[in-house]
Parts: sequence; C-alpha cells; structure tokens
Amino acid sequence: MSKISIRFFNDTVIRAVWDESSAKWRFSVLDVISAIRGESSYVKNRNYWKYLKDKLKKQGSQVVSVTTQLKLQAPDGKRRLSDVLDADGIVLLASEFPAKVSSGFIKWFTNSDDTVDAKSKQKAYALFESEMLDLVEVGTVKGLVQIHSYLFGGLYPFAGQIRTANISKGGFAFAPAMYLDNTLKTVGSMPETTFDEIVNKYVEMNVAHPFMEGNGRSTRIWLDLIFKKNLKKCVDWSKINKKDYLDAMKASVTDSSRIKELLYAALTDKIDDREIFMKGIDYSYYYEETSDYPITNNV
Repeated sequence: MSKISIRFFNDTVIRAVWDESSAKWRFSVLDVISAIRGESSYVKNRNYWKYLKDKLKKQGSQVVSVTTQLKLQAPDGKRRLSDVLDADGIVLLASEFPAKVSSGFIKWFTNSDDTVDAKSKQKAYALFESEMLDLVEVGTVKGLVQIHSYLFGGLYPFAGQIRTANISKGGFAFAPAMYLDNTLKTVGSMPETTFDEIVNKYVEMNVAHPFMEGNGRSTRIWLDLIFKKNLKKCVDWSKINKKDYLDAMKASVTDSSRIKELLYAALTDKIDDREIFMKGIDYSYYYEETSDYPITNNV
C-alpha cells in the first residue's frame, strides 16, 4: 500500500502519494488546479489542465517535463493514474497562474511543512510503523499523556503535561484546572466495553481537555485505540465532514447523539490499514485548522 497524504487549502483536498523511486511526495495536479482556481468541478479542472498543458508544451515549460503519473484514489474508490508533481513542480505550476490568485496558495504550500502542526503530523504518521502504539495504555489518562507527549514533544514545552491553567473555547469553559486531577480519574475509570460507553468516555475526555493545546488530535488517536482494542473497529475520519464533526462535538456537552451517529457511520474493521490510519491523521489535523473558536487561556 502506497503512503498517502492529504492537505487542505481553503477546504479543498490536495492529495499526495509517496514516490519510492525518488523518495519524494508527489501532489495531484488536478487538486492543485482546483485549489488555486476555487473550482470544484472535476471536468472543468481536467479540461483546464489539458489546455494549460498544451500551452506549456509549446512554450517548452519545465512543468510539463517534470510531470509524471502515479495512481491516486478517485472519488469512486478506484485507483487511477493521475498527473502528479513534486513540491518544486507544484510551485512552478502555481506560478503559471496570475499572482492575485496564486500567491496565497504558494505562500501556504511553501510554508505548510514548517508549522507545529505539520511537524506533529509527521510524528503522527510515524506512529503506524513504530512500536509506540503497542506501548500506549489504551483507554487510560496515562495512555493519552503518552500520545500527546509523542506528538508534541520538542514542539510544545508542555507536551505530555496536564494543564494547570483554566482554558475555554467558543465561550465554553473546560474542566477547571483545580479539579482536573479528580475529573481525569473519573473519566479514566469510565467503562469502555460498548460503542456507547466508548463515545461517552471520549466526550467526557473532551470536556476535561487536559492539555493546553493538542487535545483533539491526541484524543482522536486515543479513541481509535479504544475502538480497536474493544470492538476491533476504528474510525474512517475521512467520512466525517469537518463542520459536522465540530458542531456535533460542541453539542455533545449536553447531547451526544449526533457525534455518536457520525462516529458509528464511519466505523470500519480495517484497523491495520495504513491508508485508513494516514487519512485519519490528515482529517484529524484538518479539523483543527482555522478554528472559529480558538483555545483561550483564562488565567
């Protein structure tokens, strides 16, 4: 199974596949064109690329000469050969568009690997092929701390540390820091033998929000490990729309029915599938991008 990666520019999916022969990530040309043009129609983007490619060929552009083809998963689930470019080629391609429409994309694309999230996400990818997941205490607070420490170690000074300050998001105050130790003991001891019990535990851990940052990204991996251990299932996060997920989690404080519906519909038995895991990481980190309700330190 090929290594895959998904990035999101203004909510537009940009797929990438690892090219073993060159040891590089290669990105879908059509996805990049869609992102730059703000056009969701596959047919229109394909036709535009056909026109642009012919034009660039006549000009002897390097973009065409460095374009290759690798198999990417299409919307119907089948893998088909698609035009792809490495990172340098993508910048060259984007430069063929007027600066007023391409500058934002180029800035995002060239800087996206230098953020805390990007570096943390690379660590998350590595979890699949490391022994770390086998060492995590499933369903415990200690296990969640292990995950957070791994993802954000060297990136945040508080990696793996339970917060001592009060925080809020969108006007909602998470568990008070002075009661957090007792809250986490209660959550950690909650049962996790059925689907409902597992999601109830997940919702309560979200309310606790034990870290200053990185709670969602850590806790979704924690949740998947509980599902894997007890139900032999995991979540295909790519099946859960970002807005639907965020709205459901916001509502789960008083009503967990919607998040249960979303999670249940996205369950899969492909617990050892690399692509499911990688896509899960991509979507998990995407949920945290440009949040309308950033974490606030209420000290």
